[in-house]
Amino acid sequence: MTRAPQPRTSHALPLDVPRALRALRALAADPDETSHVFTIIDSLSWRAPDHLVGLFHRTPEGQRLLRERPSLVPVLADRDALRAMPEGSLAHAYLRFVESEGITADGLVEASEKGRTGVHAGDGELEYAAQRMRDTHDLWHTVTGYKGDLLGETALLSFNVPQVWNPGIAMIVLLGMYRVRQPRVLSMVLGGFVRGLRASYLPAIDWAPLLALPLEEVRSRLGIVPIADYEPLRTSTLRAEGHLAPREVAAQMAMA
Repeated sequence: MTRAPQPRTSHALPLDVPRALRALRALAADPDETSHVFTIIDSLSWRAPDHLVGLFHRTPEGQRLLRERPSLVPVLADRDALRAMPEGSLAHAYLRFVESEGITADGLVEASEKGRTGVHAGDGELEYAAQRMRDTHDLWHTVTGYKGDLLGETALLSFNVPQVWNPGIAMIVLLGMYRVRQPRVLSMVLGGFVRGLRASYLPAIDWAPLLALPLEEVRSRLGIVPIADYEPLRTSTLRAEGHLAPREVAAQMAMA
């Protein structure tokens, strides 16, 4: 007797457009408040989680990650161990990025917990996949070469779009393009999208063994061509020029 195939559990999330619009307004006023990014993604993901989890299942490496669920946070937080890895390694490039940006490995964890509603709770595979995306964000910055400024963040999110096909991420990219409105933005955003199409599927990569390898070797393995250096654009510049609301006003927008 042939057993009928079991239907795959849906990981789709409910849409909450009003909440997403409030977060978009607040993010437009204060792009440095990362929790708004997670709120927007949380509110507009809809069927994207099915795609995210489904692609984990397509590779042996992704399946193993879902099964074992290792955390990268302790690995990335141990900067002494990262510093002991070979010169020119991914670990050293990662350290240069996070230290130049003043980032800690648990900083995104705090922003994620602040910006999300717990809709992933109880869905083990989706919860882990979402955490994996969050915890590897700065490694994506490192291998793509995008800095932590407005241009770099927008380009990296554009890189994300063809990787995970999340409507919330696409909305944030459009907001970034509108907010900055500089000629170089379109080139960087389109370039990020194309690079994301051509690269390996990064969410299901086991990064821990790659940390000790030369950065250029890691990029080659992942199908990522480095970009030319560029002049970063910081929110402090836009705020000084009057293009952003004061941070206290942005906080009020988030609660409106």
